[in-house]
This record gives sequence, C-alpha cells and structure tokens, in this order.
Amino acid sequence: MAGKTESKRHVWNFFRSGGFDQVQLTSGSDLAALGELDAKLWAALACPSAGLEMDPRTLALLDTDGDGRIRVPEVVAAAAWAARLLKNPDELLTPQDSLPLAAIDDSTAEGAEVLASARQIVDGLGKADAAVVTIDDTVDTNRIFAQTRFNGDGIVPPAAASDEATRKVIEEAMACVGADTDRSGEPGLSQEKADLFFAEAKAYSDWWASAEADAGNVLPFGEATDNVVALYEAVRPKIDDWFTRERLAEYDARAAEALNPAVADYQALAARTLSPAAGELAALPLAAVSARSPLPLVEGVNPAWADAMARFRKEIVTPLLGARAALTEADWTQIVAHFAAHEKWHAAKHGAAVEPLGLARVREILAGDAQREVAALIARDRALEGAANAIVKVEKLVRFRRDLVCFLNNFVSFRDFYTGKAKAIFQAGTLYLDGRSCDLCIHVDDVAKHSALANRSRTYLAYCECTRRGSGETMSIVAAFTDGDPDNLMVGRNGVFYDRQGRDWDATIVRILEHPISMRQAFWDPYKRIGRMVSDQIEKMASAKVKALDDAAAAEVSGAATKAATGQAAAPAAAPFDVAKFAGIFAAIGLAIGAIGTAIASVLTGFMGLVWWQMPLAILGLLLLISGPSMVIAYMKLRSRTLAPILDANGWAVNTRATINIPFGASLTSLAELPPGAERCLRDPFEQRKTPWKTYLFLVALLAALGLLWHNGTLQKGWQDVRARLAPPPAATQPAPAKPETAPPGPPAAATPAPAKPEPAKAEAAKPKD
Repeated sequence: MAGKTESKRHVWNFFRSGGFDQVQLTSGSDLAALGELDAKLWAALACPSAGLEMDPRTLALLDTDGDGRIRVPEVVAAAAWAARLLKNPDELLTPQDSLPLAAIDDSTAEGAEVLASARQIVDGLGKADAAVVTIDDTVDTNRIFAQTRFNGDGIVPPAAASDEATRKVIEEAMACVGADTDRSGEPGLSQEKADLFFAEAKAYSDWWASAEADAGNVLPFGEATDNVVALYEAVRPKIDDWFTRERLAEYDARAAEALNPAVADYQALAARTLSPAAGELAALPLAAVSARSPLPLVEGVNPAWADAMARFRKEIVTPLLGARAALTEADWTQIVAHFAAHEKWHAAKHGAAVEPLGLARVREILAGDAQREVAALIARDRALEGAANAIVKVEKLVRFRRDLVCFLNNFVSFRDFYTGKAKAIFQAGTLYLDGRSCDLCIHVDDVAKHSALANRSRTYLAYCECTRRGSGETMSIVAAFTDGDPDNLMVGRNGVFYDRQGRDWDATIVRILEHPISMRQAFWDPYKRIGRMVSDQIEKMASAKVKALDDAAAAEVSGAATKAATGQAAAPAAAPFDVAKFAGIFAAIGLAIGAIGTAIASVLTGFMGLVWWQMPLAILGLLLLISGPSMVIAYMKLRSRTLAPILDANGWAVNTRATINIPFGASLTSLAELPPGAERCLRDPFEQRKTPWKTYLFLVALLAALGLLWHNGTLQKGWQDVRARLAPPPAATQPAPAKPETAPPGPPAAATPAPAKPEPAKAEAAKPKD
C-alpha cells in the first residue's frame, strides 16, 4: 500500500541558481500539483498585490481575500482552479491574450457554466462566430451589461423598473439613503439600502403618529407649531440669560451695575456706524437689568432683538397668556412648560433620512405597493447571479492563461530573475547614470524604512526620486550598482530612469548605501584612498600656510595702522640674518633627505640583489600586500550579496537567501562599451597638455638625493655590495710547504724573492678549465 502511495507522488524538477534549488514548472501537471510542493522549497511565501510589474487586475484576482497580500494558499488555489477548467493544462505555459472556447473543459458543472458565459460574452459583443474570447472582451463589464436590465449583482438602477411609480421610488430611496454602483456602471438600489429606506419611512410615519395622538400637548400650535418652535428656540437663550441676571441682581443689589453694559462698552460703540443687526448689539442683554422687575416686551428692548421679541409677543405670549407689555419670570416658566411635550417628542425623532420627502409623500409610499415591487426587481436580478459571476470567472481564466505562469516564475521560483530571459515582476525598469545601466531597480514607498532593512543585502544601493515633467508624477526607486566603481556616485547626481512601459523619468540620487561593487574597485581602492589622503593633507597644509600668511599680513597692517594713529615710534629694525640658525635648518633638511635616500637605496639595493625572475614576484607581492586585504574583504562581501532583504523591505516574504554572486551581479549592471566594429580616433584636439615642471622637479629631487648618497658613501658601499654579490668565488689557494723540523748547519742561504702576484688576467687564464 505504501509503495502505491509513493508511485502517485508528483515528481518535480529543480535547477540550481542564486545559491538555492528552484523548482521548474514545465507542465500543466506541475501547476495542478503545486499544493504538494513543500512550502520550504518556494522562493517566496508572500508578496504585495501592488507595486509589481503585472496587470493590477490579475493581482487582484489572485488576492482572493483582498488584504493586499498574495500568499501560498491563494497561489495554490489559483493554479489548481485554472488547470481544472482547461482540457489541456499545458496551455497555461504558453501565455496568450486569448483563450479558445474549445479549450474550456465543459465536462464539469463549473466548466460548462464558464463556457456558457464565454459564449454569452462574445454574443453580447456581436461576435457570435468567434472561436476565442480575449482579455479585451472581458475587461469592460460595463459594456457587457450595458444592454441588459438585470446582471446578477443584486443592484437595480431606476431604469430596471417597468413603471414610472416604482422608478420614482427607487430614485427617492437613493437620494435619502445613498446608492450602490451596478455592474453596468449606473447607480442603483440594493436590497440592504431598500430595506433601510422603507424602515426609515415607517419610523418617520410612526413618529409623527405619536405626535398626532397627543396633538394638544405635542403640537400646541397645530400646523404652525414648527415655525413657532423655531422662534421660541431662537429667543429662549436670551430670555433665560435676562432672568438669570435679574435673579442675581435681586440676590445682591451691587451686582446690577456690573450685569449691565459698562459705559466703556457704549463708548466703544459710539464711534462706529451701528445697525440693529450689528453683532456687538446682539451680545448685549435683552433689556436693562434691575432687581424685581419684569422683562419689557415693547419698550426698552435691545434694538438687535426688537423684531424677534415683537414676534415672540405676538405669536407666543398673546396666544398663551394674553396681551402683555412685560413678562414676569412666572409667565416665562409657564411658556416653557407649554413647549416641554414638544421638546420631548422632538428629541425622540425617528426616520430623519426620509424627512426631506415630507410626511405626506412618505405615507403615500408606504400606502402603495412600492416596497414589494422593488423587492421583486432585486430578486429577479439576483436570480442571474450565477451566470453573471461566471462572466467574472471567464475574465479570471483568460487572465490566468496570460499571466499565471509569469507570476509563478517570480513567486514559486525566481526563474525570470536568474535566467535573464525576462525581467522579474519586481524589477521596475532601468536606471541610466554614470555611464552605466542598472537593471535591478525596485519601487520604494518609504526610503528610510526600506533602507534600514535593505542595508543587510550588502549591495551598493542608490535611492532615487523620480519625476515626470509635465505630468507631475513622482515615485521613488532603489537601484543596485553591481559593476564598475562608486567614484562618481553621490547624493544629488542626476540620471534617467526608464520604466517597463518605456516612459522616461528624471532621477536624482537622494540616499546611498555603500558596499563593495566589484573586485576591480577593491584592487584600486587602497591606492585611491592613499591618493585622497595625500591630496587632503597637501590641501590642509597649503590652506594652513595661506591662512597663516593672511593672518600675519593682517596683523602687520593692523599694527602699523594702530601705531600710526597713536603716534607711537616706528618698530625696531628687523634682526640681522642668522647664518648659524639657517645652517642648522639646512643641516636638518639634509639629514632628512639623507635618511629618505638611504631607505630608498636600501630598497633598490635589495631589489637589485634579486635574481631576475624574482623581481616580478617581489612587485606582485608588494601589490598583494597593499591590495590583498581590501580584495579579500570585498570578495567575502560580494559573495554574500543577497536579494532577500531588498524585497523583504518592500513587503515580500522571501523564503531563501537568493544570492547575487559576482558573475551574476555583473550581468545586472552594464558598463559603457563601444559597439562592435566601431572606429575610434585617439587624437583629441582639445586634450590638456601636460606641463613638464613635475618631471623636472622629480629629476632635480632625484639628482639631489643621489648626490647626498654619493657624498655619504652610501652609493659606493651599495655598488661594492652589488659587485661582491655578482663576482665569482675566488680560486682555491695552494697549501704552504711544511716547515722542516731542523735546519742543517752551514752558511745562511741567500734570500729567495717571493713570487709575484699574478695579474687578474693571468690568474684568470691560469684557472683550470672545466
């Protein structure tokens, strides 16, 4: 049984790239079996559904839960669904914008439904004889549903009604509770909005019915109650204010003067042109405040409130209390009590959404059959939901025929990125800057947030702000520089970015993450640093010298001017030239030059003492000593460059390191090269001519050093050492004859002259030949 299960397991093919094994999707069965592939072997586990170089509609169809991210289960479901609806799933591996109707598998209920909807689409577009359905056929659902009253979305526009009365109710309902958008693009009414409208209408009618049941208290003025209540609410705050002031004055007579406007307030108004509608007057009390006095309604009323109080007296006071020229606090309390029931009823108001229609129209709608008619239209529309949703499935299937395999080759594996046959969906375009073109460019929403994580990629990254002139569009990208050198890359440099649609953008570097770019850069970097250090030191020394001279000159001029102004005696004459002092200085300089010359001579002596084949090795060793550490560090970092942090910082969940090694990195950045067969003229008529003073200065310094070395005897000693090393070994000397033990007696023998030392030439000739 176990062996049978093993035989049914899908067999996968993998290829090695980017430092990890990637699955190859070469057949429709691979797509149908994606659910069996261990998620640990996927290149990515999630990615954003926006900001990628793929049709946004296709990405939205993949993101089934609409949360803005596409995950493994959604990809597995999409691949299995598309493979299930096609007779030959291998057609998903040949992306096209169209799908043959004969390719849809109608042996299942879902497949038959999709095929029927596809035929409905082409029929509705006037292409009944068409054998294929294209993305353009499905992209405009408004055009597909424009000629039909019902489209299965449960939303009915006013035009769906067959009579004028129902059409008017739908329009009024949309005006009161809002509208939804129908698949045809027209505003319409859904069942939820219809239920809300009729519920609001009933609540509004019932609310008014409760008032009508107690009209004597709730509606004390009958049909004019609304206007009278509006007047009452307008004057009530000012009347309450006046009686409160009156009670306070009654509490303490001293308060009366302070509660009335001060003389200064009237003086401020006196210089202005006043009118009864002036705001400054309206802020004053209704009348002068005094203890135990009624509120005047005719005379002594604030001019700003005179008209309102006159209406209040006529429309409220007289009907309720009779004719009055003044109003006591008890009278006011009685008036307030008359409006208490209305205020309580108004606070419990219901159905405010339909109030603009008026009570009569609301009750007319409720008395008719409009609610049943609208519900019947919506139900009729929903009955076509299956067929209409199948039209969406047709669009989904056609889009997956074109885009699914591309997405899988950038999610399940990074095949498009590492094979170079097509750009990956996360590559936004190409940046041209500093004689290079960078293909690894990615959209960035937040530069600061992205760079914090992308720095771990150990890749030289340049963040650019891109702008399209004329349109005002802006965006941010990050470009990876993987070949060349960074000498001319700096914040503020400008380039041109071409997006995947071929549009050009002005690009400006705003941030740089520095990392090694190439081994060539690492080799020359130490020498460039030394050169920059020497140049900086020379500039500092020169600047310091110039500053010292400027300061000294300024001090001299300032001192002379001060002395001239104060009449002081002239400064004493300068001290005579001290020969001994400057002789010591020259001696010190000579010693320094001699030490340097000795060091140079020692190096040259050692170098000249090497055998000829050892000299290149010594030069190579010196270069490795200087450039070796930099190259080793750069090599380790270049081998560890990875794509994962760059994508992770953009919302991806990359499931592997996805390294960018040295050869692959070089393919992502192209350097400027002359085209094959191009002719090149090396003569530059404007070439800057080099002045020979540097050469002369070097020769003078060299001769001076050699003269000092000759004077010190260093050159002679070095030359003798070289000759001694190059001279052949001396000839073997004959042993001296043995001295006799005793000399015989007799007269002393005549002195024998010593043999003459053979000349070098003769001695050389006397040497035995090999």
